[in-house]
Amino acid sequence: MANNLVAYEVSDLCLGKPSLRSLSISSTISEALSELKQSEDNYLSVWNCIDQHHHHHIKKDQSNLSNNKIITFENCQCVGKISMVDIICFLCKEENLDSPSSALKSPISVLISTDSGLVQHVEPHTSLIDAIDLIVEGAQNLIVPIQSNFNSRKKQQQKSSFKTSHEFCWLTQEDIIRFLLSSIGVFSPLPAYSIESLNLITTECLAIGYDEPASSAIDSITLALKQQTSVAVVDNEGKLIGEISPFTLARCEETVAAAITTLSSGDLMTYIDCGGPPEDIVRLVKSRLKSRNLEGMLSLMEELNLSGSFSCSSSDEELSSSSPTAPFRRSRHSRSRSYSARMIRRSEAIICNQGSSLVAVMIQALTHRVNYVWVTEDDNTLAGIVTFSDILSVLREHLQS
Repeated sequence: MANNLVAYEVSDLCLGKPSLRSLSISSTISEALSELKQSEDNYLSVWNCIDQHHHHHIKKDQSNLSNNKIITFENCQCVGKISMVDIICFLCKEENLDSPSSALKSPISVLISTDSGLVQHVEPHTSLIDAIDLIVEGAQNLIVPIQSNFNSRKKQQQKSSFKTSHEFCWLTQEDIIRFLLSSIGVFSPLPAYSIESLNLITTECLAIGYDEPASSAIDSITLALKQQTSVAVVDNEGKLIGEISPFTLARCEETVAAAITTLSSGDLMTYIDCGGPPEDIVRLVKSRLKSRNLEGMLSLMEELNLSGSFSCSSSDEELSSSSPTAPFRRSRHSRSRSYSARMIRRSEAIICNQGSSLVAVMIQALTHRVNYVWVTEDDNTLAGIVTFSDILSVLREHLQS
């Protein structure tokens, strides 16, 4: 049975996955922002093409992505990915607070991580084991060429314009964990062992005090995005109160940068929670922006408020009960659908205890669409974190043995 699992290739995991939504490295942050607001995905892949002809095609077709016009790539390399979190953290930089509108005109290349290993190209026949190794070594996304099954006239015309009929999908830690869970019996008796006995608990984790300025967590948020974890919010006794999650921020409007800049960590959790920020929190953000003469950020908030946009997306159920000033928004393609599994407060941390079994933690994380689970003591003191990356490492060792 284990041999059957080892025989799988990455192309098997790509079945049914949509093609990538992509941007050229020459695009601006503003263009990326527009695409993210129309996308159901939290990320966009960023491509660099050797031939300027392909740059032209990528940029020209961006406006048609909503019509499912697919782009094939020849002599192009995916150099990274960006999310709303990258944009929010960029706007929070001191040099961008005065004029966020000018900052949005910057090229998206300023957002791309210098760590080239986060996104890696692999061949369709790459084994599942090799894919797991790449993830364990630090890759977040694996770019896999997939054979097109579209037969529309537009597609046929496109095939005649390019030398390849391949599109691309990407695989994540979540994709691989979900796939392995479907064959969890192969790893018996490992799944029943506690996360403590498997040494899966990492005690060094990102955290910030409840009363500390949220702006002091910007570097931690950036690091959490890279590690695909989160920033714990704790009280003075080290007890876990909630979290500032990149997954949550990825579904927010860029104006959340104003809240991060002006609020405490505790108030920021209230701002991004389901149901929307209380009016007094909104007034507090605007008042502090005015007192710091950050008119550009204030204008950005007012513009989005007048246009009817919200700060963070949520499930349809949450949206229906939110107030007019709630930080939620409906995107053109209802980006909230992938979040509907998580009906709890968005700043409420997903927790387990040291005695929780491996399979229970895997199911818990997959259910809530996160790549980690916080570990707490009986009194809710933060004990550590369990990540998909560490889980994959343990499962990989079991297969190897």
